[in-house]
Amino acid sequence: MTRITLKLPRPVDRTTPPKPLTSRARRAQQLGHRASTPVPQPPAAEPVKAPPARAPMHENPEDPRLSKLMSERGLCSRREADEWIENGWVRVDGEPVTTLGVRVPRDAKIDIDAEAKRHQGEQVTILLHKPVGYVSGQPEPGYQPAIVLIKPENRWAEDPSPLRFRPTHLRNLAPAGRLDIDSTGLLVFTQDGRVARRLIGQDSEVEKEYLVRVEGTLDEESMALLRHGMELDGVKLKPAKVSWQNEQQLRFVLREGRKRQIRRMCERVGLTVTGLKRVRSGGVPLGSLPVGQWRYLRRDERF
Repeated sequence: MTRITLKLPRPVDRTTPPKPLTSRARRAQQLGHRASTPVPQPPAAEPVKAPPARAPMHENPEDPRLSKLMSERGLCSRREADEWIENGWVRVDGEPVTTLGVRVPRDAKIDIDAEAKRHQGEQVTILLHKPVGYVSGQPEPGYQPAIVLIKPENRWAEDPSPLRFRPTHLRNLAPAGRLDIDSTGLLVFTQDGRVARRLIGQDSEVEKEYLVRVEGTLDEESMALLRHGMELDGVKLKPAKVSWQNEQQLRFVLREGRKRQIRRMCERVGLTVTGLKRVRSGGVPLGSLPVGQWRYLRRDERF
């Protein structure tokens, strides 16, 4: 028998072999691979924290607080001192202090930034002729505080100050002293802590002058008691200047301002006060300022 060998055709590979890449295609492929590969990023830097405000190195419990010392030196009020410290306007012995309540040596060198002095220079002091029936400070039931009278329409037409009224002049404006609801006369309002401290600070020696209309009789012994030696609420009063202005009116000059002081002093010697008017604070007189009107303190005036 004849063996016949059949040759079967090889299976055809229908997949087309890839064509060789050109140099440009190969370069593009490499770049694409690099772009898709995430590039490791350096760890994010933590935010830089500002160094804490530095307090004086010699702080100890026996030293006064910085705001109190600034007030005692007449630089500003304690409220202003706190504001300046928070604003970074105060340096103690060359170091900035922005922390409230720190204590410093009494002989510490305190420097104030020019910005604080500019801020202080913009503060105003206002003189009001308070009428009877208005309270000096916080409102009371049925009565208004005298500050409501400080508005453009009540400004004295003859005010010599060149300042123009601005609503900001009412911000933080406070009475520097009291005047009873049934008294009239000069009432000082100020934004300047130095003025307030001079007028009502514990060590204030500023004279306040009053004209007091009275009923009753007054002998020499009682007059001497009004001038010196009287006590109120267990506290001895400072010497006062008391004299007759006319037959019905006394002139008082005090260097303190206790609550209803003159009325209580007069009651002690048998007098009844029927009218009380403050006509001067330090070197600043009430003058011809009309009742219910106000003016700015001039730059040349000093309490």
